[in-house]
Amino acid sequence: MLDFLRVTGLFFVTAVAEIVGCYLSWLVLTQGRPVWWLLPAAGALAAFAWLLTLHPSAAGRTYAAYGGVYVVVALLWLWQVDGVAPTRWDLVGGAVCLAGMALIALQPRAA
Repeated sequence: MLDFLRVTGLFFVTAVAEIVGCYLSWLVLTQGRPVWWLLPAAGALAAFAWLLTLHPSAAGRTYAAYGGVYVVVALLWLWQVDGVAPTRWDLVGGAVCLAGMALIALQPRAA
């Protein structure tokens, strides 16, 4: 269980790095923010790529499980950064995504 919590925490940090990198780029390209903001955006996206390499599973399985956590972190971002409260549908959808992540991450391993 401790390993599962560690991996989930790592997924969370990975998702934040990806969202920050994409969000800063979006702000530059669509909201007229300073071009130098692309430097921390690139750093965040490089951190995202590096963090993905720290996950203990095969790449495809890691990406599949990570997707569930990414959805929940994106909903938290929507609420905390964009100021839009998640609907009950968002919350149920996020719970379904986390359940899918848990199924993928906790599956029995071949001996």
